Amino acid sequence: MTHPSPGRAGGPGGPSYDFDTPVDRHGTWCTQWDYVEDRFGVPGLLPFTISDMDFETAPEILAALRGRLEHGVLGYSRWRQDDFLSAITRWYASRHGTTVDPGQIVYGPSVVYQLSQLLRLWSRPGEGVVAHTPMYDAFPKTVAANGRRLRECPLDDWAGLERLLARTDTAVLLLCSPHNPTGRVWSVDELDRMARLCARHDVAVISDEIHSDLAHAPHVHSPWARHGGTGRWAVLTSASKSFNIPALTGSYGIIGDPASRDAYLRQLKEADGLSSPAVLSLVGHISAYNEGGPWLDALRGYLADNLTLVAERLRAAFPRLGWEPPQAGYLAWIDLRPLGVDDDALQRELIQVEKVAIMPGAVYGSPGRVRLNVGCPRAKAAAGVDALIRALRRLTDAERPPDPQGPPTPTPLA
Repeated sequence: MTHPSPGRAGGPGGPSYDFDTPVDRHGTWCTQWDYVEDRFGVPGLLPFTISDMDFETAPEILAALRGRLEHGVLGYSRWRQDDFLSAITRWYASRHGTTVDPGQIVYGPSVVYQLSQLLRLWSRPGEGVVAHTPMYDAFPKTVAANGRRLRECPLDDWAGLERLLARTDTAVLLLCSPHNPTGRVWSVDELDRMARLCARHDVAVISDEIHSDLAHAPHVHSPWARHGGTGRWAVLTSASKSFNIPALTGSYGIIGDPASRDAYLRQLKEADGLSSPAVLSLVGHISAYNEGGPWLDALRGYLADNLTLVAERLRAAFPRLGWEPPQAGYLAWIDLRPLGVDDDALQRELIQVEKVAIMPGAVYGSPGRVRLNVGCPRAKAAAGVDALIRALRRLTDAERPPDPQGPPTPTPLA
């Protein structure tokens, strides 16, 4: 495997960016590092958990944020203005080959907020919401909190999907594209097939596309805006995952149906009083989409190499897993069922012996798997997969005798 030169990543002749140097996130109210005890019961674990990255965001974004702060006045602002809307439309045209009508764009404080609003708009209490399993853990919580019934469908069960969509009390398909936690990129044919099924059964579609900019070649993300036609559909997304700016808050959506869009905006402004956005989020999005492309390309290459490292070490240690990197993102979704390992025993080994925090698959409705976040410097990614391998070897008959010198000890990185 060929990696970028130490500490740098970037295309030939283009700018280089440092993804290898650790950034100490302790003491910054960081969910992943400072509050790991909340989920795993033990402080100080090396975390591979919540889906944010350990990298500084693009330097162009940091410069734009500093410039806005130097202005000194942080008053009310507007999202419905050309700088924000044109940055989004240009991004979709250049990155996704998709023309977006700026009049279809709406703002939201978060993707989950927008999801809740649209569930209430397009369904009634007690009606069904279909989503694929395994499932991003916020989906079932949001569906249940809004009094709707979650209907689960395995990723490749097309017959089951149609049966669920055909039920008279099914109102919404909640799509995750690319899919979290598996990193699957839906093909154009698959999305067209879903669109036909939803049109046939008069089911609205809410497509969470927050990982859309992180597809790995040769896979290409296709926005639902290309497939929804004139029906009730929405794309919900943000630059927060791609550029690691979730703490700025802020997201946006594309809502195809004018009446639904008007109803959404009326709720946003009049009922919830959220029409004035976080101004630094606007600055971050505008800078990301206008100037951040080279940084994102370098990041994607670095993440792909991290995932390849995970694959090589897992294949060497446990060939029968046959693990392949995901088609998108930086979350290594690893199916451990061929090893017959008990989930609770594995978590005890990881937490108590290896001192690492790796998300168990049960969180996403799929026991027997783990989700390892490798959006981090390569040394940390290596420490995470090596800890997982050591824990698995203690719980199974190792497929190959370990190196006499042993794998490297996990480094307690900042």
